Formats: sequence, C-alpha cells, structure tokens
Amino acid sequence: MNWKRPESVLVVVAVRDGRVLLMERRRPRGFWQSVTGSLELGETPGRAAKRELCEETGLCDVSIRDTGIAHRFPIIMPWRRRYAPGNRSNIEHVFRVTLPAPRAIVLNPREHARYRWLPQADALRLIRSWTNREAIRRGSGWRA
Repeated sequence: MNWKRPESVLVVVAVRDGRVLLMERRRPRGFWQSVTGSLELGETPGRAAKRELCEETGLCDVSIRDTGIAHRFPIIMPWRRRYAPGNRSNIEHVFRVTLPAPRAIVLNPREHARYRWLPQADALRLIRSWTNREAIRRGSGWRA
C-alpha cells in the first residue's frame, strides 16, 4: 500500500492589507483552511509548498517564504488509515506568501468548493485547525 508521509506543509497566503486567503474543502463542507498538503517521497518542504500552492490556487509565479516554524500534531483517527501503522503524529512546516493585492484564485475543484479573502479576525473564526490559526496569528507581523 502507498502510505502517506507524516510530514506536510501549510502555506498562508496574505495580502499586504492583512487579508488572508481561505478555501473551503469539498469534504467536509464548512471546513475552511489555508493551502495544505503532504510531502511526497523525496520531496523537500519548500518544493511541496510550491507544488501545493500551484495545484490548489493557481498561484505558480509567486515567492514563498519559509517561516522556520513547524508544528507537530496528532493524526486524528479517521485519517490514520492513510498512514503506515504506528504513525500517530504529523510534522507541518509553515510557509508564507504575501501579495500586494488579492488575486483571482483557480481552485482545484476536487479539493475545494470556494475561496474568500478575509480580514484576519474573520479568518480566525472560520478555521478549525489550531496550527492554521496559529500560523495566521503569527503571520500578522510578517512582511514579504
């Protein structure tokens, strides 16, 4: 079986005015998030961040900043079947993209239903993932 690698990326896409990009997953509906994805075999976190950003948003021509932040979190039970037996936690590397203004996003329709550019406070209210909330909170002081 092809197990998922228990290492992933989170890419916060923001605008200089403080708004952040959130996308609603197709399943489960109502689950809003930044760009996320697992590293492929042999892939570095930086390459995974660029690949996921391009695949999920169509933003293939932007500069990505590695924040140097990584979170470890438990893999929740419904998702554990995707990982090799014994893998119970995931390491998530945080990246940041800062744009001068909002851009049109080209969603991957298999993954996301819609997107919104939201003020930080509104985005924080929609997000369920503590690592995503923390990345957006910490990102308010980051610049391009």
